Amino acid sequence: MEHHHQQHHSLSSQETYNPNQLLDTLRERMKLKNDAALSRALEVAPPVISKIRHRTLPVGASLLIRMHEVTQMSIRDLRDLMGDRRTKYRLSDAQGKPKPEQHKLG
Repeated sequence: MEHHHQQHHSLSSQETYNPNQLLDTLRERMKLKNDAALSRALEVAPPVISKIRHRTLPVGASLLIRMHEVTQMSIRDLRDLMGDRRTKYRLSDAQGKPKPEQHKLG
């Protein structure tokens, strides 16, 4: 197994962030042999798991919810496993959307 230590600043600015621990724990709990089985259980494409492991893709809110559904672990526990120390989990599509009342006046 290869371990990549380069930092992707997009995500790994958090020293504690460790998606592998989260994915490995899920596999253990669900008795899955490999990441391919994990991707099927979570209903995501296999490259998604690989990208998360290489820290090129963050674990999104919808994926966290799916992990919660299949393992019955709390979202808090899942986030603790991957070392996500942010207090609030922002949904990405909530960012940068103008508020409805801020329509430009023609």
